[in-house]
Order: sequence, then structure tokens, then C-alpha cells
Amino acid sequence: MKKILLIGKLNSVVKETNAFLSQYFHVQLCSENVNVLEGMLKIVNPDLVLISLIGAYSIDTSMFFMLSDQYAQLPVLTIGTKEESEKFFKYYEEEQFENLIRPVKNTVIMEAVCRRLGLDEKEVQKEVKEERKEIENKKRILVVDDNGTTLRTMKAMLEDTYEVAVAISGAQAMTSIGKKRPDLILLDYEMPICDGKMTLEMIRADDDMKNIPVVFLTAVNDRANIESVLKLKPAGYFLKPAVKDRLLAEIEKILSAVPDTTVLDEN
Repeated sequence: MKKILLIGKLNSVVKETNAFLSQYFHVQLCSENVNVLEGMLKIVNPDLVLISLIGAYSIDTSMFFMLSDQYAQLPVLTIGTKEESEKFFKYYEEEQFENLIRPVKNTVIMEAVCRRLGLDEKEVQKEVKEERKEIENKKRILVVDDNGTTLRTMKAMLEDTYEVAVAISGAQAMTSIGKKRPDLILLDYEMPICDGKMTLEMIRADDDMKNIPVVFLTAVNDRANIESVLKLKPAGYFLKPAVKDRLLAEIEKILSAVPDTTVLDEN
């Protein structure tokens, strides 16, 4: 997706524009402060800058000089009333700047953005629909672990293949399952307060959740602990840290309707 830096006061108009364009582009909000803008331009490296001129008289005009001097190849689209826009026309440099007069429909903004980026609007919309369809078709994995680093690592391992949700406790996991049912749960066995065993018992006690396959994650590699895990008859277990290729392979097997109890062995 192309990147847009949206500059302006965070009011209802900017929020609406952001919400609409975010369906099709990566949009990053930025204040009108020229120093903040300078930093954001380096970080975001946008393909287009969109400036809301609402409250035009408080906008730092030096941003226009910076954009034309240092980012002359970067297209800039401004949106404002006739009165707001006229204040800045003298700063516009040739083809780099273009202005839309408010009130303006989101569809007109979309058309202008695509034109300035050299994109076919219909193709952009088609690609977004295909991406959404792909996401909707992804299986959902819920990872439950009280360790934030583990959650981030597991999410990074899985998110290219699956829709990934995370929870830092058994209670949060139950809330997440209630909101959107996962296809499989990766559950930390050694959690404080409400551990993996208790969480699994809560899942199995609910008729709507009891058939969700649960794979335990455990950092304790001794016979007694493994036997305790297996007595609960999970869909499987993995020793931490999980190996990405093995984890993905076993999840695929489970989701392909392999028998409910599958021992996932790291050895």
C-alpha cells in the first residue's frame, strides 16, 4: 500500500478523512508543527502529503517552503475552503501542490489521491477487496501467555499465515474467545493465578468453546510436567521456545482435522 502523511488538527473532518483513506492506504497522522513534520517525513517516507487547511491562520507556512525545497518530488494535496486555500496559494510550487475546495466528498479526495500517485482507482479498490477476502479466509489463532516477549515472538511467527490474536491471561483469553472464536489456541501452561490447566477447564466447560483445539506451550521439560500436561488431553504441546517451521507444520495438521490428541514433540 502507498503511504500518506495526513497533516492537520485532529478534528472530526480529519478523523473522517483518515478513516476513509485508511481503507486503501497506510495513513499516518501528523500535526502542523514544522519540526514534527520534518521528523515524520524522514520516518514515514510517504508517497503523498495531504494537508487539512482547517484553522488555516494558525498553520506554520514554513512547512510549504520545506516541502518545496527539500521534497520537491513529493506530491502535496491540500483541502480547505476557498478562503482558507487562498491564504496559501502563493506558497504552492508548480505541479507539486494541488488544492481541493471544501466541502468535498471522500470519493473526490480518493480520485485526487490516486491521480497524484499515478494509480488506477478501480485497481486500488480491487486490490483492497482481495486483501480483505484473504484475511477473512485466514484461520484465527489465539496465543495466550503472560510474557509479552513471547506473545510478540509467536505473533511474528504466525501472522503471515494466520490471523493472530493475543491474550496475557486466562481471563483475557476467555474474553477474546467470546468476542471472536479462534480456530486454535496456543496456551501457556505455566501462567500465574489462572494457569493453563484452569484456562483449559474453563474452555471445555463452555459448549461453544469446548471443541476448539488447544495446544499447550511449556518451558518445563521434565517427565512429571509433561505427564501432567498430557493427562489433560490437549491437541498437543510444544516446548518453549517453539521452532517456527515445526510449529506451523503441526498447527496445519491440527487444523486439517488430525485426531484431537496429537503430541507435538520438540525432540
